Amino acid sequence: MKKSLGAATIILPVPVWVIGTYDARGKPNAMTAAWAGVCCSDTPCVAVSLRAATYTHGNIKRRKAFTISVPSEEYLKETDYFGIVSGRDTDKFAATGLTPVKSDLVDAPYVKEFPLILECRLLHTFEIGIHTQFVGEIADVKADKEVLREDGYPDIEKAQPIVYTPGARTYHGIGKYLGRGFSVGRKI
Repeated sequence: MKKSLGAATIILPVPVWVIGTYDARGKPNAMTAAWAGVCCSDTPCVAVSLRAATYTHGNIKRRKAFTISVPSEEYLKETDYFGIVSGRDTDKFAATGLTPVKSDLVDAPYVKEFPLILECRLLHTFEIGIHTQFVGEIADVKADKEVLREDGYPDIEKAQPIVYTPGARTYHGIGKYLGRGFSVGRKI
């Protein structure tokens, strides 16, 4: 029998993404976000939901762009830090020693050391409760060559992305390979 946990944001897992923006003065900023995901295939889009109180929220509205840097397990400490302090008060890149890189296609920086990057143009903004959902059209995906498979797509085991468990507030790595999508179900 299942136990009711009530109406809550408890889903397993959620991605750990770092959202890159420039502030009004052009200072690069990065914020860790977990309320995020792919929201359309054609045109490729992602959505990230942020509270209006965040510095990144205002930066996205102003610049109409953001990046998503997908951190690897190696940068867990820096990634968590990006979510602890505000860019209003702290230069997060200077504090962590990570490198902001100006996007080629959008008005936002990404984190050089992270293996997978999405450059996004703001397409839609939706107010939902205490969050604003920003839908970004993916202008480009960049990946370190070291994390690519032979077919040119990112290898999840090489990229070692981090996932998050809401409620428990814990980070995790990716587990073992279980099977190929749209294939293992054909055995039924």
